[in-house]
Amino acid sequence: MKLGRKSGLQGEEGPSGLEPGRQSTGRRGGGGSTRRGSKRGYLDGQMLIAMPTMGDERFARSLIYICAHSSEGAMGIIVNQPAAHISFPDLLVQLDVVGAADLIQLPARAGEVKVLKGGPVETSRGFVLHSSDFFIENSTLPIDEGICLTATLDILKAIARGDGPQSAVLALGYAGWAPGQLENEIINKNDWLHCAADLELIFGQDTEHKYTKALRKIGINLGMLSTEAGHA
Repeated sequence: MKLGRKSGLQGEEGPSGLEPGRQSTGRRGGGGSTRRGSKRGYLDGQMLIAMPTMGDERFARSLIYICAHSSEGAMGIIVNQPAAHISFPDLLVQLDVVGAADLIQLPARAGEVKVLKGGPVETSRGFVLHSSDFFIENSTLPIDEGICLTATLDILKAIARGDGPQSAVLALGYAGWAPGQLENEIINKNDWLHCAADLELIFGQDTEHKYTKALRKIGINLGMLSTEAGHA
C-alpha cells in the first residue's frame, strides 16, 4: 500500500478540525501531554471496541483509539489492523525519507513501528500516534496524558534519525463520524463498547490479540458476548 504522494503525511485541514500540516519548529519535549485551547470530548483518549454484531465489515473486531470527539463529530485510529504488504522501513523509502541503501543504518526502534490500516477515510494519508516525549510545535496534537498525534513528514525523519518518540504507530487513513453519528452507534445501534486506553493497546506489537485484551479490560469474555449477541 502506498501513500498518494510524497507529501502524503501533510495536507490541508485534517479530520474533525485537526490541522496536521502546519509549519513546524521541531521542538522536542513532553509539553504535549494535555490538549490546549479546546475542551475534551468525553471519548477523547478512549478505546472503542466493536461489538460482535457490528454490521460494517470494515470495523469488524476493530479497536479504535479516539483522537477527537466533540459536537462536530469524532475521529479515531484503528490500532489492531496491520496494513498488508508494507513495513515502516519500506514506507520511509517510498516517501524518500531515506534511500534504500541506507535502510541498514536505521535505528532498531524504527523497524518496530507498526504500519496500520487506520480506517477507511483518506487512506492515502498517514497519521502517527506516538508517546508525548516527542512534540513538534504547531504540528503535534496532544490527545491524552502521554499520547499525541502528528501527521507531518518531520516525525518520520526524526524516527529515521533515531530522534523520534519512544513509542509510535503509523496509520494509513482514519475512522470518522459526523456530528451525533458515533453517539447514535453507541446508544441506539449498540455497535460499540468503550474502555480506557493504555500503552499496550495502542502501541503493542501483538495486534492480533488487542481486541480480546480490550474486552478483558472491562471484564467481558468474547465467547460469552458472542453467545448473548446470538440470542438478542
